[in-house]
Amino acid sequence: MPTKPKAIKLNPLQSKTLVLLKILAKDPDSSQPVDGCDDVRITRMPHAHGNHMHVGDFTVSAKDASGLSNPSVWTALARKGFVGENWPNEVVVTAKGLAFTTGLEEKFVSPSDH
Repeated sequence: MPTKPKAIKLNPLQSKTLVLLKILAKDPDSSQPVDGCDDVRITRMPHAHGNHMHVGDFTVSAKDASGLSNPSVWTALARKGFVGENWPNEVVVTAKGLAFTTGLEEKFVSPSDH
């Protein structure tokens, strides 16, 4: 009898971080394609100012974006194959990470007003 593949689970901070990386991957000012595959290299990471940061065209609470600087989050995302393993020297979102749906898309980001 065939077995079902194990479902990939992310905790809330891992999910939010992956969503932010996917937004950055779509922003040509923050990313570039990796030659020879469907992965995307993040070339510019956002930095918080005050209680928020700008991610692509969106404003995100700095608290919701804390996973971008959390080594444990990066380790978990790399172990699941969603990002490359070279963080913090290089940030690559894999094709698997870009295709994964967290269920949080568009739930904690809002369009930037400045």
